Order: sequence, then C-alpha cells, then structure tokens
Amino acid sequence: MNDAERDVRAAAAIARDVARGGGTTAVKAGPELANDLAIETRELAKHYGTTIALSDLTLSVHGGEVFGFLGPNGAGKTTALKLLLGLTKPTSGAGDVLGAPLGDLQTRRRIGYLPELFRYQEWLSAYEVLAFHARLLALPRAIRPAAIERVLKIAGLSARAHDKVGTYSKGMQQRLGLAVALVGSPQLVFLDEPTSALDPVGRHDVRELIDGLRRDGTTVFLNSHMLTEVERVCDRIAIVDRGRVVASGTIAELLGSSDVVRLKLGAVGPAMSQLLALWGARAESGAPVDGAPANDAPAWYRLPIENLDAIPGIVRDLVAGGAAVHAIEPQHATLEDRFLELLSSTDCNARDRFADPT
Repeated sequence: MNDAERDVRAAAAIARDVARGGGTTAVKAGPELANDLAIETRELAKHYGTTIALSDLTLSVHGGEVFGFLGPNGAGKTTALKLLLGLTKPTSGAGDVLGAPLGDLQTRRRIGYLPELFRYQEWLSAYEVLAFHARLLALPRAIRPAAIERVLKIAGLSARAHDKVGTYSKGMQQRLGLAVALVGSPQLVFLDEPTSALDPVGRHDVRELIDGLRRDGTTVFLNSHMLTEVERVCDRIAIVDRGRVVASGTIAELLGSSDVVRLKLGAVGPAMSQLLALWGARAESGAPVDGAPANDAPAWYRLPIENLDAIPGIVRDLVAGGAAVHAIEPQHATLEDRFLELLSSTDCNARDRFADPT
C-alpha cells in the first residue's frame, strides 16, 4: 500500500467512526470552546520503539484563527497531525481538540481533513465522491444535495461536478480534496499542503477560501512548506523541530524588528567564510564552501541585522578582511529567513536522532 492509499484510508476511517457514533444526526457546531482554544496539547509525545517521532509538543490554537504549523522533514509534523485527528494514540502527554480529549469520537464530526497525499476512485465523478463522504459523515439525506453544491462552488468545481475524477488535472483533484474536507461545514479544518499541486491562480483561490473560512469563524490548522503562502494567510505560526515547538507567535512577533541585507561578495576565502558564519550569514548558490580557497567569482549571502545602521560597519569589516563588496541590498526579513535561522541554531546531529516514520 502506498502513502496516498494509506492517507485515503485514514480519512475514510475518521468518517466511518463518525457514522458509527452519530446515526443520522447532522453535524453541529458543538459547545463553546473553553478558554477560546480549539487545540491544546501538553507535552505530547509519540515513540515507535526506540524511534522518537514526537517529543514534548506543547502548543495552543485559538478558535477561529488560521494557524500555521511549520518544520523540516522528520520534525514530527505528520505524527502530530495524526495524534490531533485521533488516528494514533500518544505515548505520553495529553491534548484537547474542540474542548474534548484527543480521539473523541463525537468531536470527529466537527473536523475536516485534507491529507497531503490522497486519491479518489477515477471512475467516480466529483459529485459522487462528495455524496459518498456526505453519507460517511451521516449528513441527513435531505440536506446532502445543498451541502455538496456548496462545497463544489467553494472549490470552483461546479462546472465539472459530474465529470469523472480520472479526467481531472492534479490541481482539480486538489480542489476536490479541499471540497471533501469542507463537507458538513466543520468547525475545525486540517489542511496538509493544500497548495502543493496548484498553479498561481489556484494558490490565490485557496488563500481566498482560507480567508472565507476565517470570516465564518472556522479554525484552520495549516501544514505547509510554502512559507510565502503561510506568511500571507496565517494569524499565528508555530515552528517545530525535533518534536518541540522552538518558536511561535504572529509573523510580527517571530520576525521582530530585524532586517536582512543581501551582500554580493568576491574574494571570500576560509577566514572570511568563518567570519560570515559567525555573523549568521547564509550563503546562496555559488558561494564557496567552508575551507575552500579564496573565490574571486562574486556570490550572494544573506545576513540578518538588527537595523540598517549596522551596514557601514559590516562593509568596513568585510573590506578589512579582504573581501570584495560588489553589491548591497537591504531587505526586510522574511519568514523563510527566520525559519532557517531557527533551524541552523539547533544541533543537526541531535535532529538526526528524531524521525517521523509516518
């Protein structure tokens, strides 16, 4: 069984459990959230034998916000997602989703999920796929057509509703996955790489969709590697590494008042490379590796700075060290800069001891 089939079966398992526990009652909004928290975890951990997939995950997500969940491959993001969805049980720690303990059956009725990898039967139409999931979710028969038409419109698939999935492009299949996640108007939606197969127009549409969910008071938990997209849509963000949250807050809080300067440098030898590394500079493509002889070919570096007043002193030190300064481009720090800065400050060898087998 491949990853796509496993994720589809996992999503279907959620829906089947919901149907067993819910009869034919429609999905309801549920009680008010305690302390306005849609998700709260406390030292959540998951071990597979000697392999640590997640360790000491503590975070909180407020109701109605768009929350970004970021981290490198193997940081525990997928494991965390499956714990929150109730697809696996924690080794230790605890958490609540929509005011109920992890894995609560009735709470699953109020959750939507878009897996990173999924596949629907190619011989079914989009309408038939959505009708199937509406049945699994135990939506009353009388409201199913309106519920299906609603999510088809949201996903931009109304005109192709009765075409076979096998005729869909990757982007259209991604839109169908989004529609499935929104069947039943869930109170909390987990989106795992929702824009991975979309073109720029599709990514814009997903941002509009997420903004609409926020306006409706729906909580969105967004897992994505596209940091520019996260930066544009999320209210708050958590960066996780080795199973722990290493930074969290709003974009402004994470970036602080720091800026970035791009430097185009030539004649950078081992000593200058060490100085740049000490400053926290990040080499872009074409830069010499540590220990390499001086390179006269200009290369770009990114250097975080507290404010633009620091630039003259930086240039003076570079010139004194023998570097040739070809260009200077002051810029505002981005989420990607902050993300890489946080990860570079951690012990890479220690990170290798952690793995996300899922």
